[in-house]
Amino acid sequence: MKAPFTEQGNADSVRVPASFPGSNRPTAAVIGLGALKHNFRTAAALAADRSLLAVVKANAYGHGAVEVSRYLLAQGADMLGVALVEEGGELRESGIDAPILVMGALFPEQADAVVSMKLTPVVFTRSVAKALSDAARRRSARIPVHVKIDTGMGRIGVSPTDAPGFIRELLQLDGIEVQGLMTHFADADLQDKQFAASQMDLFETLQGALETAGIKVPMRHAANSAAVLDLKRALFTMVRPGLMLYGYNPLEAGMLNSELQPVLTLMTRIAFIKKVPAGVPVSYGRTFTTKRNSTIATLPIGYADGYSRRLSNTGEAIVRGTRVPIVGRVCMDMCMVDVTDVREVAEGDAAVLLGSQGNERITADDIAAKTGTIAYEVLCGISSRVPRIYQ
Repeated sequence: MKAPFTEQGNADSVRVPASFPGSNRPTAAVIGLGALKHNFRTAAALAADRSLLAVVKANAYGHGAVEVSRYLLAQGADMLGVALVEEGGELRESGIDAPILVMGALFPEQADAVVSMKLTPVVFTRSVAKALSDAARRRSARIPVHVKIDTGMGRIGVSPTDAPGFIRELLQLDGIEVQGLMTHFADADLQDKQFAASQMDLFETLQGALETAGIKVPMRHAANSAAVLDLKRALFTMVRPGLMLYGYNPLEAGMLNSELQPVLTLMTRIAFIKKVPAGVPVSYGRTFTTKRNSTIATLPIGYADGYSRRLSNTGEAIVRGTRVPIVGRVCMDMCMVDVTDVREVAEGDAAVLLGSQGNERITADDIAAKTGTIAYEVLCGISSRVPRIYQ
């Protein structure tokens, strides 16, 4: 969904939404479709002729699942990946009829919804497999499933030892078609690929055993973003890029430079400016006090929008191409920045909290380093009350 824009401030300012359907907020997450296309094409080139599943769980990592899914399907994605039945339902309700793999844990009582929405579930328990079979038979349907193998992640999945027997049982169930075999890496992002290699050994040995037994599973996949970038052995017949589509490299620092382009810019506008002398406290708890004559600007964005409270007195914004510090505690709906050193700063000017402006850039990795987390959480944490704008 697109919205009109208006320029705020000088030539170094970023375009700021004048309005957004259903909201008058100046705060927005702007999704750069050109960057999204670039990252998708990078993943597709690395995948060569393999199928590509675009991971759009968690609201497409905070980028907006419906719009991002539509765009990536138009670019050539073969399948979409979500974590929850509800996430698949949102895509179906929006009119998306492409194959959707539900990669998270399922419960038997969700089987009817999975079958009715023609989702493709990941299975690893007999109770869920039986419930899916029963639900499919009631609708005279046949549902494809992907079997999850736990090769070392230790989260969900059938053990490689038990998998042949489990798959044989699935093949006996009416309404079930074993379409895929999958696993997930624990640490493919590390430079040391020893454990990832051991996971591949288990997965490949299982595939060989199934082939020897005459069991053919057409789709086999393991490669997340890290493996797409740096573990060709794991590409198999389909890849599952997630984070890299949104412009971030999951590999350990100092490894491959993938030239990905961050897709999301989080921005707002200055709501209020005041000039104060030295010795004036700012925000809750008075954790910051001005040390000079200062110009303090208030931004209408806070931790309820996903801008972490852990950025209090440590975060930064970009105003008129200049980095400025967050001062005082980040509030639920607002935060303050010291714009004393920004020339001609004015109310209404753009403030970028994540993204680029002028020659400055703040990335999700930068914010993650300040808050003790990872880029995934920073992006996923941008709340639903922040409008997404696609351009």
